[in-house]
Order: sequence, then structure tokens, then C-alpha cells
Amino acid sequence: MVTFLTQSGTKHALRSVLSLAYGTIALCLVLTFNAQTPPAPSSPAPASAGAPSSTPPPQSSDSAAEVSTRDNPVTFQERVNLVTVQVVVRDARGAVITNLKKEDFRLFDKGKPQAISRFTVERPGALVAAAAPVSNNPLEAEEQKSQPAPASLAPVATRFVAYQFDDLHLGQNDLTQARAAAGKHIDKSLHKTDRSAIYTSSGQTQQDFTDDLSLLHAALDRIRPRSQVDPGGIECPNVSYYMADLIINKNDPQALQAAAFEALDCMALDQTQMNLATTAARVAAQRQIGIGEQESRLALLALRNTIHRLSVMPGERVIVLVSPGFLTLDTHRQDLGEVVDLANRSKVVINTLDARGLYSDPLADASRVTQTSNTFSQAMTLQYLRFSATAEGDVLGELADGTAGAWYHNNNDLEGGFNKLAATPEVIYVLGFSPENLKYDGTYHKLKVSLANDRGMTLQARRGYFAPRQMPNAAEQAKQEIHEAVFSRDPLSDMPLALRTQFFKTSDTQAKLSVATQIDIRKLPFRKDNGRNVDNLTIVTAIFDRNGNFLQAIGKTLDMKLRDATLATRLNAGISVRVDFNVTRGGYLIRSVVRDTEGQLMAAENGSVEIP
Repeated sequence: MVTFLTQSGTKHALRSVLSLAYGTIALCLVLTFNAQTPPAPSSPAPASAGAPSSTPPPQSSDSAAEVSTRDNPVTFQERVNLVTVQVVVRDARGAVITNLKKEDFRLFDKGKPQAISRFTVERPGALVAAAAPVSNNPLEAEEQKSQPAPASLAPVATRFVAYQFDDLHLGQNDLTQARAAAGKHIDKSLHKTDRSAIYTSSGQTQQDFTDDLSLLHAALDRIRPRSQVDPGGIECPNVSYYMADLIINKNDPQALQAAAFEALDCMALDQTQMNLATTAARVAAQRQIGIGEQESRLALLALRNTIHRLSVMPGERVIVLVSPGFLTLDTHRQDLGEVVDLANRSKVVINTLDARGLYSDPLADASRVTQTSNTFSQAMTLQYLRFSATAEGDVLGELADGTAGAWYHNNNDLEGGFNKLAATPEVIYVLGFSPENLKYDGTYHKLKVSLANDRGMTLQARRGYFAPRQMPNAAEQAKQEIHEAVFSRDPLSDMPLALRTQFFKTSDTQAKLSVATQIDIRKLPFRKDNGRNVDNLTIVTAIFDRNGNFLQAIGKTLDMKLRDATLATRLNAGISVRVDFNVTRGGYLIRSVVRDTEGQLMAAENGSVEIP
């Protein structure tokens, strides 16, 4: 258990962060396939949002036992360790390059070349949400074409942008300008299918995803600086977090001497009291270490929880982190790496905006000016402030590079920065590799990605990763992969899949929504066992409201032990699995994910429906 300082603001932040984390855990538990056998509709459907629900072809009693359904969790074969690296490539003018192939990339782990075993091209903006997607099964496709076109659907959310303000590190001037720029940006840029949220590092101001501009502006107006460092006074001696790290963690004698000379002046001591001044410098440094570590930890923890929140939104996911930057010392390096890993797994792009704007000398900030006439102390303090300013901004670059995002800095056009950062790159290349002889020791691995022929192009890619400390658990890894697929909007096509919907009204406000997932099993790698063709399918169907909030998921496991004759029939007709949801009037997003055991193939399809 981590113990935090007991200031009221920090307590509130911790409660907010934990409540958000608890909500995410609850969603994950739902997806552990807390399945139920859906009841069949008691009467024919008088109103339909698409084609009728598909059903399997008639079976004899002898073949019926060859296919069975159960509602138990499924474990899959263990997969090799796979490290994924998201890459954005731009030309000399900053335009994204969209036509590269696997052979164009080179990848190095600790300087050693790695074989790229997986290569995909993601287009985050290309989202499809059709009411009844055309089936890959020719018979299903013809049947669907004969159905009347669905009615016009109300706009549903396909893009989610979370604006995270680092109120633990933002000063009043920077925060005021950033809030004003964000307000203008939101007024001009929010589209009908966009949902935006406002979060803060302290957790004291939050507005969940909405398209209500008044709620977003009200949240912006409530944001205040929450640092534990008093901005209204100058401490004696004025030791920065960067200097404190040098003094306490690195035993730097020059940093300690510079702080001690400042203590002599601000405490009105003479040279004979240097020991007292040195003690005061150590005390001030120790206090700054405590405050700095806590605020950096909370900022990263809040970012993690925003990623968790976005990970369950069914669409394009972007975080715009508004911050002056902050130090991530050795104690936080793994925390930072875990944030990047989590964002990559959750397909969340982190874009960062340096709220300090155009670079200016740190000594222009009167609250940070040293209080000493000693020339050595002045020179060293100035140098440390400059080093600190660079290191603070570097974390913003690392978060952006590591998640295929953009880092907007050294520019006073903050509104232009928001406009640029609210979007995701047109194309993201995802490289996957399995490190050879990987040791489970938690050590840091430096990564480098280059092009065979760069032709003046620039690359954004993560800078490294931490090796796991233990072997991955196969069952938990499989659940995580299905969870990520359910809360994605990306189509997966390892096997052909069609999604069909039907509903009927049970009252003026209630309806039963049936979702049939039609699976073409011709590509499944069946395994022969005692003359049977064996494979298992896990099917998870989830629904979301028009704002992208997760409502419910139903999971089924289909066990197949098919005779050759039955398999030949199934190859033509496919298999359909139907689940029912009790819903109210409104617009819904639908996501169905299928995975098989033998080949670990995955397929996913999206849909939407409007219940009038």
C-alpha cells in the first residue's frame, strides 16, 4: 500500500483516482464472461433495425451433440512475448507518410537488430459503424441486400478526446492561458460524433465524456493550480526538485554548496555558520524531494486512469495532456514506461502540449530566482534551472513519441496547439517483435526504429520498454486480448464475420435487442481428434450507448467436435450465435468479437442501431 501526504487536496485526488480505477476494474470483471443464456423473444419482431437474426441450419439429433455452448471462461494457448512499437513517419514538411511496408523498417533492441514478426497499418480515423454490415458469406450477403435500408440513425460517438490538465505542476499564468485556448478550441472543433472529457492530475476537477459545451466550459473554469508549493512566497533556500535530486539522491557536493550559499544570504547568516546553512539546504532539499515525488507519482497515476477510462470507449481515443512537464526521476522511470505500455495496449494516443509556450529563460520567473549575491551560487542555480526546464519537458516528448502522438512545444499559439493535438495521425505503423532470450528481470531495454531509406523522413516511436518480471499467465493474457478487442473500433478479419440486429418493442420505452453473430468457419484451423474436427470459439457481444459508455457484454463459448460430413455442411452455412439485450429507446453501438482456440484467430465487427 502506498502512503500519501495528508493534505486535503491530495486526499480528494486519491479518492477520485481510486473511484475511477474501481469503475474500470468493474468493467473488466464484466468481461470475464459473466454470461447468461439469453431468453428468446416471446413473439415475432414487429419492427426491425436490420435483417432478421440468423440461425444455424437444421441438424439431426446425431450431429447436434457436435456443437455445444457453454458460459465458462476460456483459456488459450500461451503466446510468445510480443513487444509492440507504434511508429508515425513524416516527411520534411511534417505530412504523415502512409505507404510504407514492413521491409522499410529496421528495429533494434539494445543495439541488436530484431526480426519484425508482426506488422500492421492502423488508420485511426477510418471508423465504420453500419447498422447491418454486409456479410462475408455469399448467401448472407444476398439475403441482406433484399432487406430494406435501415432508417437514418442518430449520431453516435466514434471519437473520444480527454483533455488532461496537469494542475499539480501548472502555474496560474500558464493555466489561465491554456484554459482560454482550450475553450476556444472546443467551441470550434467539437463535431457531432465527438465526445470530450476534462480531467486533472489532482482529481479535483472532472467532467466525463459529453457533447454538452456548457458542461465542458464549466469544468474548465473550475480548474485551479493544486501544487503543494506555495506560489505566493519564496522559500529559503529556494531549492528546486531537480537540485533536490542532486543533493539527496546523487550526493552532488556542488548542488549542496550552491543551496548552502543561498541559505547564508536568505537566513542572514555569516560564513562562520556554514554548517547551519548546509543543514538548512539539506532540509529544504528533502522537503522538495517529498513534494516532487508525490506530485510526479500522482500525475502519472491520473494519466493511467484516464487511459483506463478511454480504453473502454468504442472509437478513436486521444488524450491531450496539458502540462509544463515534470521530472521523472529514476524512481518513476518504470511508472512512465508502464503508462506508455498501457496506452499502446489500449490503443490510446497521448498528445502533449507544453503550456509554458515559447521558451524563455527560467530566471525570468521571479518565484524561482535565487536569493544570494554569491556568484558561484547564482551561476550553479541558473544552470540547474535550465537543466530542469529541459528535463521537465522531455517527459512530454517521451509520452508522445511512445504512443505515436505529437508533442507541441516552444510555441505561444496554444489554441493552434489544441487544434493540432485533438486529432490522431492518419496512419500508425505497428511493429511487433519477440525478443530473443528475454530475461524476466524488469530491466530497461532501449529501442531504436529506423528506415532502410529515410529520404529525409522523421520517425516517432517509443524509446524503450521494461522487461516483465515474470512469465505471462496465458489465461489472463487471453482475457486481456479479448478485452482490448471488445473496447476497440478496429475491424479484425482473421475469419469472415457478419453482424445482424433485430429488435421488438415490449413497451413504449422498453425493447428487446437481438444481435446475431454469423461466423464463416472456412478459415478455422480445426484439429483432428478421434475422427472429429475440433475447435472452440469464444464470442463476446457488447453494447454501448450513444456517448460510448459501456452498458453490457455477453460472452459465449462454442465447442465444436464436428464429423467430416457435418463440417462440409457448416463450411457452406457457417455458424450463428445470438444474444439478447433488454434496452430502452435510444442509439446504441454494438461490437462483436470472436476468437478461436486452435489458431488464436480473431475477428471483430461493429454495428449500430436506433430504437425509436
